[in-house]
Amino acid sequence: MSGRATGPPPLRLADHRFVHGMEKEFLDLLDAQVYERTYETGELLVREGDPAEEFLLIFHGKVALEILSADRPRTTIQTIGAGEVLGWSWLFPPYRWRLDARAVKTTRVLGIGAAYLRRVLDEHPAAAYRFLLRLLPVIAQRLENTQLQLLDLHGG
Repeated sequence: MSGRATGPPPLRLADHRFVHGMEKEFLDLLDAQVYERTYETGELLVREGDPAEEFLLIFHGKVALEILSADRPRTTIQTIGAGEVLGWSWLFPPYRWRLDARAVKTTRVLGIGAAYLRRVLDEHPAAAYRFLLRLLPVIAQRLENTQLQLLDLHGG
């Protein structure tokens, strides 16, 4: 035994629940371009207004989705964690993040570049349809949470 400290094992796309049951050929295309990142507590994963250039699959940790209002402090609209995904702003022009996402604790993710993912989805419409069917409930839930938080903030 070498006595060297080893880090956590590498993340594997196939282990994320968002992709469970997707066709192997489609997953292989995505897997060819995934990259791993770790965000420390307090670090921003994405910033509102910045280019939305990636789709993130959360494996470990917690992330606060935050909105900033001109007359109110930063507000967390939802906290997401392992098994969840971050990002759908990359789907629609102008491809800009619509919120901040901040690590609440150390968070490990796999990312896929948005331009590559859009190209793969364009080239594989049947797989894209199934991918988007998985993503639509996430979008709906995030919009509902935002609406409820805004109602709460403004006394609605």
